Amino acid sequence: MITVRGVEVRAGARPLLSDISFTVSPGDRIGLVGRNGAGKTTLLTTLAGRAKPAVGTVSRTGSVGFLAQDSRAADAAVTVTDRILSARGLDTALHRLRAAETAMAEAAGQAALERAMRAYAHAEAAFQAGGGYAAEAEAARVAAGLGLPERVLAEPVGNLSGGQRRRVELARILFSGHDGALLLDEPTNHLDADSIAWLRTFLLGHQGGLVVISHDTGLLAEVVNRVFHLDATLATIDIHNTGWAAYLTQREAEQRRRARERTNVERKAAALHAQADKMKARSATAVMARSMARRADRMLAGLEPVRRTEKVARIRLPEPAPCGRMPLGAIALAKSYDDHQVLDGVDLAVDRGSRLVVLGLNGAGKTTLLRILAGQEPPDSGRVVHGHGLRLGYFAQEHDTLDPARTVRQNLADAAPHLTDGEVRRVLGAFLFSGDDVEKPAGVLSGGEKTRLALAGLVHCGANVLLLDEPTNNLDPASRGEVLAAVGSYPGAIVMVTHDEGAIDALRPDRVLLLPDADEDLWSEDYRDLVAPA
Repeated sequence: MITVRGVEVRAGARPLLSDISFTVSPGDRIGLVGRNGAGKTTLLTTLAGRAKPAVGTVSRTGSVGFLAQDSRAADAAVTVTDRILSARGLDTALHRLRAAETAMAEAAGQAALERAMRAYAHAEAAFQAGGGYAAEAEAARVAAGLGLPERVLAEPVGNLSGGQRRRVELARILFSGHDGALLLDEPTNHLDADSIAWLRTFLLGHQGGLVVISHDTGLLAEVVNRVFHLDATLATIDIHNTGWAAYLTQREAEQRRRARERTNVERKAAALHAQADKMKARSATAVMARSMARRADRMLAGLEPVRRTEKVARIRLPEPAPCGRMPLGAIALAKSYDDHQVLDGVDLAVDRGSRLVVLGLNGAGKTTLLRILAGQEPPDSGRVVHGHGLRLGYFAQEHDTLDPARTVRQNLADAAPHLTDGEVRRVLGAFLFSGDDVEKPAGVLSGGEKTRLALAGLVHCGANVLLLDEPTNNLDPASRGEVLAAVGSYPGAIVMVTHDEGAIDALRPDRVLLLPDADEDLWSEDYRDLVAPA
């Protein structure tokens, strides 16, 4: 299916992975794991053929389905159904079928009718060759399994929320019927608990190969039978031909073994050097002393390189500027996309230092509400009220605040224009961007790296109200822990959209806003059951 031979993957001039070789065969379900920035997304993009390796070859047999982290479809005007059907070319065939039906109904004369009938026969043959009406029903079943309501199937993709667009792209990949490998980058982002359970069942039944990047350990534990750990410090892949639980045990045992071996070798080498030092002063034993010293040096040289402890971004949120008692509010906000009402009559009062969580199913308007509050798009009616001293900080779910064409350094400088170039670089260093990394375009960053960069932009903004839309998506466990600690200690007001129960624990909300009904209530643990499906 996929064969990798002697491949080197780079980020700019810096090698991420060097001299790697492996195969992805039918029945392989590989979990690709490692810290943010280790090269997971870059490697998956290379396996999919979207990028070329710097060195080595990647060969593919059979079709390959690739779910990228960017959920935005190429054409936002196509309907959800057409986007899913396009995986098999059925959207075009269905349009031709409908056009031929219209032409037959409107044919003026026998010749026009015969032409329309011939066109209909050709269109129907192409449609049936792709699976026909059974395939159309299958596409609807896949969409339903991933939690896309029937009402959105006829809507343009551009009208959907970020979470819904993500589900459409995943549905398209799963519907495609690829007989080769599926390459999925964070497929559970934005999925509720039922949809994740459906996806696990689907992936377990997939007969081809699978390579998945995920920070959902539940998915990894149930689905994968091989684990590839990307070691950023050594630019290598550790291949474990086991399931997730056995991998964790095996990795811990390997770490202990390496530590024991290093200790033993270092002790023996030290003893040899000590003995050589005693013997080198006497001419009769000087040759033997040099031989012993060289042997000790060879023993030390044969040790595996020390695997440095992976760095963790030192994530902190801004010191809030002084503000009035109610820095942010909203009155009767309403928003529609075509004929679909997303928000209707939303009233909101964000008091100084308050902590509000917004819950609702995908498509309920959570991201739209935050975008309107942040001034990213206008409401159809109603208004946003800025109180005395308001300074907003906005973290966008789709990283819309980043300019993909500008570098990491330029993006932070744009977000914090009062910082000197040296201060910008120091902030980026704290968020694990150093050296040549600061000159990379933001568009080539992994999802986790984009999250870190977007958070870095909040550090010196002085915001006293933070609007956070899924701030823990795409983060490795260590970085997620840093974000949650920062959320827990931030003294300003926070309005957060999240499906992460750990984020709820860190936020300690005092109120909850339920969409689409726009009901506001004091927070109660009874609402926790709504977090994961949100």
